[in-house]
Amino acid sequence: MARKRPGRVRTKNTNRRAPLLLSTMAPEDFNVRPGEKMSIACPDCRTWRRIMGEKVLKIREHCISDKVADGDKHTTCPGSDQLVVIDIDVRRWQARQDRLLRDAMPQDNRRAAQQFYKPIPAPASPVARIKAEDTLKSTRDAYFAHRDGCRKCVRSQHCQDGVTLARRYVSAIQTEPARRAARKQLDRQEQRAARKQSTAAAREAQWAKHGPDAEQANNRCTARTPGAVSEYRGPVLPTLPPNPEAHDRRQTDLGRQYAARRPTAA
Repeated sequence: MARKRPGRVRTKNTNRRAPLLLSTMAPEDFNVRPGEKMSIACPDCRTWRRIMGEKVLKIREHCISDKVADGDKHTTCPGSDQLVVIDIDVRRWQARQDRLLRDAMPQDNRRAAQQFYKPIPAPASPVARIKAEDTLKSTRDAYFAHRDGCRKCVRSQHCQDGVTLARRYVSAIQTEPARRAARKQLDRQEQRAARKQSTAAAREAQWAKHGPDAEQANNRCTARTPGAVSEYRGPVLPTLPPNPEAHDRRQTDLGRQYAARRPTAA
């Protein structure tokens, strides 16, 4: 296999012109992509030619006429051996060129950088393998619907799906009382929460109506006369009975009655 050699400048001659700056040319008139062979449109003959060299870049020597093989005279283009200077940001130029190529591409030929393939929908699972909330009605309907359409489920015999549906139906029958109790408990909790919410709303309305008056009454300070009883304690109550002698006789009689009720010791 032939080895690919990089293009080298085999002569030190130039066309004695000022170096050609890529910043003065149109971005689409040259190609300096990394990893590709650099080329440029000759400013004189407007044909695409290679840029030779590694450090010192020159336009490859070429002929003006393309029909030298047919007998035309070989005439060297004045743009041959033209010095080229890369004074642009290659990455920015490449990004701009890619964007221009993408915008110029027809809409029918465009496609996203990443392909998304719609997966094929999986086949539906049998009723016996569907994991859903097992209620008494759903399990009963599924079991009897399977029994009506299955030829293997006859009398007490069941197929594999019929056994699964029958077990679900029996399990639903056994857990139905607990489910009903839990449902009732949940309903009671919801009713209690609703009552609390209504009570809180009623209290908020009551406070909005009487709150300013109550706050004003609490903040009011009045001087009290010394020795006066507070209005929050009520009237002064007596600490002794009105008739001490009658009170003593009554207590004596009660003591005798309690002593008579006690059982006597053996």
